[in-house]
Amino acid sequence: MGKLIVKETKLQDVKLITPAVFGDNRGFFTESYSDRDFKAAGIDFDFIQDNHSLSTQAGVLRGLHFQRGKAAQTKLIRVATGAVLDVIVDLRKGSPTYKQWEGYILSESNHRQLLVPKGYAHGFVTLTDNVNFLYKCDNYYDAEADGGISFKTPELNIDWPIDLDKAITSEKDANQPTLTEFEKGNPFVYGEI
Repeated sequence: MGKLIVKETKLQDVKLITPAVFGDNRGFFTESYSDRDFKAAGIDFDFIQDNHSLSTQAGVLRGLHFQRGKAAQTKLIRVATGAVLDVIVDLRKGSPTYKQWEGYILSESNHRQLLVPKGYAHGFVTLTDNVNFLYKCDNYYDAEADGGISFKTPELNIDWPIDLDKAITSEKDANQPTLTEFEKGNPFVYGEI
């Protein structure tokens, strides 16, 4: 159909993807995912689970999450309605971008998708009301392997576009360990996951 635009990012193994979008006076059409086209672009993962979250108001902050061990997940993320600042952190010891973070605006209007490899912590903050956030995973969720780091981690100094004291978040996310605390048992090694 159309051609995917795939851009490398400053973070190791992370890709920003924009599918072809065909618009007219009625709206638009896009193939948000085509296994054939993604594989032709060098993105070859066996996505087996689709997740969908709704955040009803701006200022919702979710993350920074990951799955450990054999449950680690590669994610392909997009936003169907609204807009977010999507933030990822490379947790893979030995990676050229270890302990670095980057943020990306994903929205219903830019149609961009983010490929997040295994070994990255992931989170987002909603910039609008009524955000439908969708992502594919190449592994099933495992509650026993669930983990995270604090979105307030001082050593990362993430530039969130909201007052973190007013962030709408879960108790679990508000009490995640800092990156320094997490590093003591960090299971992620670059090239081994």
